[in-house]
Amino acid sequence: MDKKVKLTKAKTESSSEERAKKVKLARRKSKRFRKLKFKSGLFIAPSFLGVMTFFIVPFGVIIYYSMLDNPISANYVGFANFKSVASNEAFLTAVKNTAIFSAIAVPLAVVLSLILAMVLDLNIPGRTQFRTFFLSPMMVPVASIVLIWQVLFHNNGAVNDMIMKFGLNRIDWMKSKYSIVVIVVLFLWKNLGYNMILFMAALASIPKDILEVAKLESANPLQTFFYIKTRYLSSTILFVTIMSLISSFKIFREIYLLTTDYPYPTMYMLQHYMNNKFKKLDYQALSAGAIMMSLVMVVIIGLLFFIEERFGKDVEG
Repeated sequence: MDKKVKLTKAKTESSSEERAKKVKLARRKSKRFRKLKFKSGLFIAPSFLGVMTFFIVPFGVIIYYSMLDNPISANYVGFANFKSVASNEAFLTAVKNTAIFSAIAVPLAVVLSLILAMVLDLNIPGRTQFRTFFLSPMMVPVASIVLIWQVLFHNNGAVNDMIMKFGLNRIDWMKSKYSIVVIVVLFLWKNLGYNMILFMAALASIPKDILEVAKLESANPLQTFFYIKTRYLSSTILFVTIMSLISSFKIFREIYLLTTDYPYPTMYMLQHYMNNKFKKLDYQALSAGAIMMSLVMVVIIGLLFFIEERFGKDVEG
């Protein structure tokens, strides 16, 4: 009996020692994990503070101003500013023009840059010079670009001189329904080079063995493009589309230098509306318009992400 008692005591002591060791190890691991979290937090803190200071807090201030009658009296009016902005004729004109411009310019920027990248991927003669030609607009200052466009599309400019040689009438490009053509061409000239480089990098990353197998299976170039290349390019197409969409909202800078605050109606963009409201210190209308625009952008970008996820998930898998 004594031996059995001693054995049970020894077992309980050994098990208690093992438990104590496990508890000590768990405490050490928890301490290390806490230290690691603390150090990680210290590294993330500057970025988090920067995002809070320059993005989250200002957006919260915009939401606050959008629900006041004015910043001085600060009377809460709910969604009255949103209703007022949504029924404002200038805002509706700006929304319509921005939507038309983006609907024309963004698909053209994506498709044309992809075509250019595929052409350059064929190793044609003069490939380097061709690529430099399309990248050079990125290095030209905006003021110089505007000056060039004024010379080209002025009522007495080079484009009118050229079309008159073919027996066509002179067009006032800056003050007619053709003004959208001017800014679309300007947008494409400025952004095609950057998009083209992104697509060239994406095309170079497509596995060569898959393309060789497609050739062995007698796939024609169109089948190779639509069934293989577009699958691997889906994430790049998404990125280029989003960047082009963002750039289309920045066209205000060029239009402003071309035509100042109040351009021809077809060139009046959302940024003109925002800029004019800012000059008039109409912060409540400005804030309401900015929130409405941001919500539309979130919906569009979310839809693009959804399409890309459905289209490119088989490649990622």
